[in-house]
Amino acid sequence: MFDIEQELKKLPNKPGVYIMHDKNDTIIYVGKAISLRNRVRQYFRKNKKTKRIENMVSLVDHFEYIVVDNEAEALILECNLIKKNRPKFNVLLKDDKTYPYIKINVQEDYPNIYITRKILQDGAKYFGPYASAGAAKEMVDFIKEKFKIRQCRNFKYKDRPCLNYHIKKCLAPCQGYVSKEEYRRQIEEIILLLEGKTEKIIKQLKQEMQEFSTAMQFEKAAYLRDKILAMERISEKQKVSNLTENDIDVIGFCRNAFEICIEVFFVRKSKMIGREHFFMQNMEDETEEQVISEFVKQYYIGRSILPNKIMLKEEIEDKALIEESLSKMAGRKVEIKTPQKGEKLKLVEMAERNAFITLENKNKEKYNILTELKEVLHLETMPRKIECYDISNLSGTNMVAGMCVMKDGNIKKNLAKKFRIKTVYAQDDPACMKEVITRRLKHSLEKENSNFGKLPDVIFVDGGITQIRAGIEAVKSYGLNIPVFGMVKNEKHQTRALMDENRKELKISKELLNLITRFQDSVHDTAIGYHKKLREKELTHSALDDIEGIGQAKKKLLLQTFGSVEKIKNASIEELTKIKGITPKLAKRIKGEE
Repeated sequence: MFDIEQELKKLPNKPGVYIMHDKNDTIIYVGKAISLRNRVRQYFRKNKKTKRIENMVSLVDHFEYIVVDNEAEALILECNLIKKNRPKFNVLLKDDKTYPYIKINVQEDYPNIYITRKILQDGAKYFGPYASAGAAKEMVDFIKEKFKIRQCRNFKYKDRPCLNYHIKKCLAPCQGYVSKEEYRRQIEEIILLLEGKTEKIIKQLKQEMQEFSTAMQFEKAAYLRDKILAMERISEKQKVSNLTENDIDVIGFCRNAFEICIEVFFVRKSKMIGREHFFMQNMEDETEEQVISEFVKQYYIGRSILPNKIMLKEEIEDKALIEESLSKMAGRKVEIKTPQKGEKLKLVEMAERNAFITLENKNKEKYNILTELKEVLHLETMPRKIECYDISNLSGTNMVAGMCVMKDGNIKKNLAKKFRIKTVYAQDDPACMKEVITRRLKHSLEKENSNFGKLPDVIFVDGGITQIRAGIEAVKSYGLNIPVFGMVKNEKHQTRALMDENRKELKISKELLNLITRFQDSVHDTAIGYHKKLREKELTHSALDDIEGIGQAKKKLLLQTFGSVEKIKNASIEELTKIKGITPKLAKRIKGEE
């Protein structure tokens, strides 16, 4: 038995990482501390905590800890454990993918260029990250078209050149048509391009173009001209500012009533090469400073390639510690800056504007729908959690109910619940509805850590006024004030409207009606699916299931041998005992003689 109070007394006054477990031994929170004794004790003392942390502490069954030498080691270990276990009460990135990079293995005689998501310590050159594989592919396709390097994955000398040589897309190093030195010069130009140093290449190519033109080698001059024009276009497309510093990540933050968006701009050699955004939910109690601090730690610690600078609008927690850890990982100085003026501040503000737009576009339809619901139902607050219920039975048999949940405008199928009716013994759908909603409310009100979660803001029932009144009675029995509405259908069994307790059908938009229809269909499928499952189970039940000692394996053998329960019953003791596992005593039990 783990005694939390006794274990708190044993905590060392050393830096380390603490790991909180629930009663199922699931890791629900990971944190770091300069002093494990002081930090972990704070969770179990009466002090002001965020709602998220209060909920976490209420679920803690036991904890463990790992002592390290210093806080920097604790920071890295904390991030690794969070990424591995993804505890529900830590700030987590919704998108935790790897990014595409462009790779050139410069150690080969005739290097190829391709896209990879793995950074290896293999002496190759890597460029990126690119925000999408499409952006990286576009750059690789451009390079292969303009620089005519080999496109075969595995290089080897051949009897004849491939098609790419004949259509002038490859210099055919496999035939020795290009020297290592000339091919290497192509690779060096590509590296300069990927590093953003196009001015130097263009100047050199213009000089060569002039020389070919003077020597009347117009085809070669035209090839260089097209290459110069393409490189000038791609250089112009990438430039975003007159920043003189290299390798900068710019982070923008925005939050609304539903979630948080963090936008990351990748600026390399004064050029924007890509961007990515991440979403976080259930962070209402966390400050911007705390969220961005957690984001920076999770996003950057453990990465193979790091920028020189990370630019933010506000100072963050653990800044010096994070800088120290990132610099150690990169083998050079990595800084976290909060610019106050000039181009750098403009770039941070641009990232924040994009975060706002990304969040607005993502939630616009959802926000409009919930706003309409709030107004139509005359609610005081946004209906962020809605539950709907449906009853299913066949002439009063196998009576069941289904419950579905909608959170922030999204139907959450993983939160659906199924109920078997326990107190109603005849076909009475309103009575069944009252029982189910009463049982559901009891879970959240009377059971600690209920897997039903918090109470809903609104309840929808599949049906009209009698179902609505049954729901209201269930709600009032607990002294609650949760509004209940009906989802009514037309004669074709299609959702037609929402109905209030006064039998008034509420006028709603087509978009909202479509959402309510999907919601009603979802709960109907849950209920009727459960009902069908119970009916099928009842139909496949036989007298053999009631005989002690007959399991599924013996039942299967008996039915395969005799064909039916009636023939098994009429078989002799001798015939039955020929079946593997059927003893004379069990055979008598099957025959009803024992």
